[in-house]
Amino acid sequence: MTQTFNPSQQGSPRGGLFSSAGAPQLPNRLGLENLGFGVGLRTQHFPYLMQQDDWSVDWFEIISENFIDNYGYARHVLEQVRARRPVVMHGVSMNLGSSDPLDEIYLGKLKALADDIEPAWISDHLCWTGALGINSHDLLPMPLTAESLRHVAARIHDVQERLQRPLILENPSTYLEFRQNSYSEWDFLAELVRQTGCGLLLDVNNVYVSAYNHGYDPVTYIESLPHDSIVQMHLAGPTEVGDCLIDTHDQPVPAQVWQLYQRALALTGGTATLLEWDANIPDFPELVRELDKARGVAQGRLPENAPSVSQATPAGAAISTPIVR
Repeated sequence: MTQTFNPSQQGSPRGGLFSSAGAPQLPNRLGLENLGFGVGLRTQHFPYLMQQDDWSVDWFEIISENFIDNYGYARHVLEQVRARRPVVMHGVSMNLGSSDPLDEIYLGKLKALADDIEPAWISDHLCWTGALGINSHDLLPMPLTAESLRHVAARIHDVQERLQRPLILENPSTYLEFRQNSYSEWDFLAELVRQTGCGLLLDVNNVYVSAYNHGYDPVTYIESLPHDSIVQMHLAGPTEVGDCLIDTHDQPVPAQVWQLYQRALALTGGTATLLEWDANIPDFPELVRELDKARGVAQGRLPENAPSVSQATPAGAAISTPIVR
């Protein structure tokens, strides 16, 4: 008999064993734990992590695609890390918004990886990454219409059945909008939560980037989401290129994003927070110092002298950045 996935029965596979000291329990309706403050697991930091005992982070996020079918040294490092800290799987290839059928081979491998490493949860993006079997290697924006809502909701149901886990869905950074849109992005996400029982990964930086690019209020976006469905947040540093912001993940978090994060914390009561830094990656201790700013905001202190968004040089930041790093 086929087991039917029920999001209300799900919780953190690891319970409270690895929770950070003093971190408040996340009041989300999925029952998933507030893991505290984390960073991405990146190859540049493997030597440091394998040589040091005190990492000063509560958890790690992996790019799922970097570890699917990977049984080499990176997998060895991952096994060492997951023995000491919770791990979250963050994907970039689910292709939820595409007209292509869901990739059953990919989903099977994703589930196998999850069964092996027991992540606290699995996330991906509200976007499409390719069509007609061609992978764009980018997170492309969707039309926010009733038709696309039905399409994505059905695919989320399918993914959650296959994975037997709730899917945590991230808001992307976008650089264009469709004239056909009949929903705001925040209302679209809220309706997906209502229809599918999925959770949300609120990327605060992406809210700021998209709001800047499209001219809407980022505070309205954050205040309008179903806050009891927010399981995780992302923080990062974008780059100003011409008249838009690009989600480059290559510099410190700017003051504007810290202010939005402070508001998001107040609305959610606190949730697992991850610092993303995927290009010009600093040494691990410097990365932790940036993460410590998030801890300070959670305690009511905005960072002093936080930079504004930096401008690209004439050579410029690329319009898109690789999605598998």
